[in-house]
Amino acid sequence: MRHLANKRIAKTYLDALAHPGGHEAAVRGFFAPDAVIHHSHPFNDLAGADAYINAFLAPLQAAFQGLFRRDYILTGGQYDNADWVTCTGYYVGHFAQDWLGIKATGTLSYLRVGEFHRMENGQAIESWIYLDIPELMIAANQWPIKDSPGRDRGYTGPHRGPASQDGFQLHDNDPARSASSAEMVTNMLKSLATEDEEWRPYWHDNMVWYGPAAFGSFVGIEHFAGFQVPFESAFSLWSGGSSGNGVTAH
Repeated sequence: MRHLANKRIAKTYLDALAHPGGHEAAVRGFFAPDAVIHHSHPFNDLAGADAYINAFLAPLQAAFQGLFRRDYILTGGQYDNADWVTCTGYYVGHFAQDWLGIKATGTLSYLRVGEFHRMENGQAIESWIYLDIPELMIAANQWPIKDSPGRDRGYTGPHRGPASQDGFQLHDNDPARSASSAEMVTNMLKSLATEDEEWRPYWHDNMVWYGPAAFGSFVGIEHFAGFQVPFESAFSLWSGGSSGNGVTAH
């Protein structure tokens, strides 16, 4: 039941972010006072809710008028003897002021976010937060790299989430099925950088790959392979023939 309780706590937090204003109180309630928050660069490691608000949230609210958040995945469970919740969605607002050197577009803009929170006593005590800043840069027509598979071949932009629209797992999950799913995903990741494409049996022919902006998103297993295989090869060459584990980052 504690995993369900943690998911409900996270849902309450996300509900508070779903409309403009009043986010600070929700942040202070969700994060423990001494929480360690590992954030995307340039925010990096932040200590506690106030640092999170001052360094990240308040400047984001100033840059994106009417800032709110929409999440399409929320789930949780145990990993490495710790309790975690995770969520994925978008910050949304009118991009009215420059932010992190990105010039304001004066338009509705989306900033994808993915979060992992280790929970104790009803609060997040350790968090890992990732922003898809490259996607925002591409949408603002300010991407500095000339050649990018995401910009040139894959789709870059907001996604609707799971096809089944059941990304919010607000129920108790079967521990055995959860363990089986985790094992399957781990085995798939280990199969990504293989010469005979051992990852193929894990994916449906009509799968949709949700990649960060610089690497784009692709529909169908062949379109995904057209990106993934060259990417794996380039990574292996760059890393001196390593196993290519870096491909799992996206």
